[in-house]
Amino acid sequence: METYALLIAATLNAGTVLAIAALGLLINEKAGVVNLGAEGMMLCAAIAGFAAVVHTGNDWLGFAAGMGAGALLAAVFGLLVIWLGTNQYATGLALSLFGVGFSAFAGIGYVQEKLPERVQHAIPLLADIPLLGQALFRQHPLVYVAMALCVGLIWFLDRTRTGLVLRAVGESPEAAHALGYPVRRIRLVAVVTGGALCGLAGAYISVIYTPLWVEGMVAGKGWIALALTTFATWRPARVLLGAYLFGGVTMLQFHLQGAGVEVPSEALSSLPYVATIVVLALISRNPTWIRVNMPASLGRAFHPGS
Repeated sequence: METYALLIAATLNAGTVLAIAALGLLINEKAGVVNLGAEGMMLCAAIAGFAAVVHTGNDWLGFAAGMGAGALLAAVFGLLVIWLGTNQYATGLALSLFGVGFSAFAGIGYVQEKLPERVQHAIPLLADIPLLGQALFRQHPLVYVAMALCVGLIWFLDRTRTGLVLRAVGESPEAAHALGYPVRRIRLVAVVTGGALCGLAGAYISVIYTPLWVEGMVAGKGWIALALTTFATWRPARVLLGAYLFGGVTMLQFHLQGAGVEVPSEALSSLPYVATIVVLALISRNPTWIRVNMPASLGRAFHPGS
């Protein structure tokens, strides 16, 4: 039973990274913008957050530094794509490559650094419940923030005027512009917000998930987060469930290796990526699922007066 509790706890921990990043990218795509630079933003945020904690000893300042780094890079991406009209796919890929290289350069001096001793978090009384306490109620606060963020985003998109405007900008930017809404500014705010959440996910990796700095430590999670938005057909609740699914697959490989399962380690390490491809292939067999929820202007530039 304890093994199952540890697996569930590890799944929530791993899924939190994907959930926060994917929810940020979902906000981007609801506004009609695709940012392929998630991997680079998360890497830059990871080194920014790690460095901040090394110098201050405060995890929350590390998270703030990560969010700032992600928001800054996303703002540059947004200005290039939304105002200067560069190709968003090429710009996103360039941002991802830049993030990989810059984070490796900036992190050279932090490879051997260690963070202060981690604080053990637990919800009083609930943490003492057999099995459930260890599995669900001894998590870092950001695990619960990710869940609350999902619920809040559902409410924001479906129940608030601002959320409906954001969706309108993604569905029909020309109509939103005709009604007097500043489409470009709304898209830029959405892109920066999404970048900040990707930055928070990156900082969570280096500060909590694996509290150290290693070059390339995001290890494709930015790309999986991008795939999650399609896997979830742009619905926040499905994003959260998908994040835990892929987080569970990621943790399962380590438990199988620890149990001595006679499977090549390379095959086990590829499980999360294989799962991503399989799920996307299954979804693609029913294009209606994607068409119903996909923002109509996704990936299309907006030119006022066009």
